[in-house]
Amino acid sequence: MSQSTARPTSYASIADQPFVPVIVGAHVGGYSLVRAFHEGYGVKSLVVTGATSWVVENSAILEVVHCSDAHDPEVLAATLAGAPFDGLVQPKILLATSDSLVDVIALMRDGLDDSWKVPYASDESLARATRKHTFEEAAQRAGVTTPATTFIDLGDPAYDVVAAELPSEGYPLIVKPTAPAAWNRVTFEGQAKVHTVATRDELRDLVGRVQGSGYRETLIVQDMIPGDDTGMRILTCYCDKDSRVRFASYGRTLIEEHAPGLLGVPAAILTGQNREIVDEAVRLLAELKWVGYANFDLKYDPRDGRTKFFELNPRLGRSNYYVTGTGFNPVTWYVDEYVHDNLPEEFELVEADTETVYSVVPVRTIRWAIERHPDLWARTRRVIKAGGLRNPLHYRAEKHPVRWAKILAAGVSYDRKFHQYYDPEAAYHPGGEPADSDLPRG
Repeated sequence: MSQSTARPTSYASIADQPFVPVIVGAHVGGYSLVRAFHEGYGVKSLVVTGATSWVVENSAILEVVHCSDAHDPEVLAATLAGAPFDGLVQPKILLATSDSLVDVIALMRDGLDDSWKVPYASDESLARATRKHTFEEAAQRAGVTTPATTFIDLGDPAYDVVAAELPSEGYPLIVKPTAPAAWNRVTFEGQAKVHTVATRDELRDLVGRVQGSGYRETLIVQDMIPGDDTGMRILTCYCDKDSRVRFASYGRTLIEEHAPGLLGVPAAILTGQNREIVDEAVRLLAELKWVGYANFDLKYDPRDGRTKFFELNPRLGRSNYYVTGTGFNPVTWYVDEYVHDNLPEEFELVEADTETVYSVVPVRTIRWAIERHPDLWARTRRVIKAGGLRNPLHYRAEKHPVRWAKILAAGVSYDRKFHQYYDPEAAYHPGGEPADSDLPRG
């Protein structure tokens, strides 16, 4: 993949563009995709959303299309068949900004005409990787390390949480759903993206609340690896239509989101390389017959010195600008394969190798979160001082003063929320630092 440093000329009208990115979802991850397409090709995107947000308001590089319920396949399909899409004959790349929206697009994509390019895995691969226990089985076959995992199947309406055999040791444990779309359709007290339980009684109480909400899919129950946010890793890989990994981008999380509903989303990342982890992912993605982007959550385990794969997100993640910010724009793979159909048959896997700091939080928040890791903070500070800080919202193509005022206000809000929801001292695990080989290369 060739990466150009020259900024392309922006198109005056979406109708004049050679292709149109269509992004379903209006959070920071959606805007990051919009920015990546604009940086790479000078094109505007159409952002499909039911509830707009300041992240996409007053923007010069996108237009918002209202959809009353993007999580309903029929409603989304009707939106994509109407204005302004019915007047665009050029290729349209349809991208989701959440796992549940990937599910929706997978359900409706067969009804779209040939001008729509949908770069996602088959329904079978999606199910194996993200819905069922088969991700664990595939990881074992590929020789990929995962945390100790069990499952609670709530598919039987008569499931009795009081009589059920639940883990009696190994706490604390992580509990999360296997079916994001089904999870988003239910509500219960204390609902979050990921739950932590410290005792069997807490697990029984949580499962009871989940069952009472009407959720009838499987819950994942995993060993909780000790350590704070700096133990987390992120890996993004692009697979072509033949499930060959063409590109990989690795990083070490500095701090994650901790507000309810966003728990576990990286808010700051130090980018680098780790070929051993990439090689594991290559084997796993071949086993899954994957197509398009896969975004992996991993964590370094200080108990055995291994980095373990948690799960696969079937898309570019919410923090996808950590890839673009290294100078390896991830959307060029979409364009090259799905619009231009010109990926070379012979290739070598490309790894992003630029050391940068992706962050949607102020530098002071990063320092507050990782100062108990002096070597990591020193390295992060050095990269920032060298001009390596990358915030997806800080884009010079945006000129509206109201937008920039809200971006500045958001930084203050982020700092306040982290102090409210996260205690780095409590999460810190002394003696859990990884070997130098696990750190990004400088």
